[in-house]
Amino acid sequence: MTNTREIKFESPTFARRIKGMLGVDFYRLFHTPLFYIFLIIAAIIPAMVSAMTMMPSPDGSATTPLYSNVWQIIAADESLYVIRGIADYANMNMVFIFGGIMVSIFIGHDYKSGYVKQLFTTHAKKQDYMISKTLVCAFAMACMCITYLIGGTVGGLLVGYDTTVNVGSLILAILGKMVMSLGWASLYTFLNIIFRRYFGISIASSFFFGTGILIIGVAAVVESLSLPTSFLNSFLYGASVNASLSSNLGTLIICIVVSVAWAVFYNFLGTKVLSNSDVY
Repeated sequence: MTNTREIKFESPTFARRIKGMLGVDFYRLFHTPLFYIFLIIAAIIPAMVSAMTMMPSPDGSATTPLYSNVWQIIAADESLYVIRGIADYANMNMVFIFGGIMVSIFIGHDYKSGYVKQLFTTHAKKQDYMISKTLVCAFAMACMCITYLIGGTVGGLLVGYDTTVNVGSLILAILGKMVMSLGWASLYTFLNIIFRRYFGISIASSFFFGTGILIIGVAAVVESLSLPTSFLNSFLYGASVNASLSSNLGTLIICIVVSVAWAVFYNFLGTKVLSNSDVY
């Protein structure tokens, strides 16, 4: 009698699949100049803005520095949903603009190089791709927040700005904006899945949503009607703006909840798109 041995192949668990994909994506991230270029950009821009940008005085007879405090390059003094001046806009939220461009290039290379075709030939879980890309890009943007903090602080100190600040609120504002990287990364990953065949459009869309123009427009209308704008905190840009130098623990909690909620939402949508369309 011939003995036959049944061989069973067990599919890898979710944790093992994600670990494997994260390993590949982090390796690619750390071994591409793109990541380090954007880290440098994130440091140079706030240093230049805080140290070199001047504003004309009301009578136009002289110019004054854009900021009066070192930490205003990190976050606005209070939550301002409608931009009143460039100083209210030029803070760590800028990371979510050029961070979106970095994500577009990073994911766009997957399609240009043929990596996606090879990946989905051997790895059928589209959800894993979305989750891995979101987490890696969120990590990259959080790192950009750190280099932004360093560059902006150094620039402000060199100019001689005042350093007075509520340390607790400053820390909460920084943590809030870093946490928001998860939600923003999920949005940019989703946009690049939608426009995967149109690299230029994917970058333009990332830039457009990163500026928060839609939320700023809605806020302008709401304020003109003398209505409260706190509901805007439930959106990515609104929650990001809410992280200000007046932040408290509730602000950080809002940022965490909003960022995670939108990450789940965009990963769900992105998975549906990948599962029901040609991804090559």
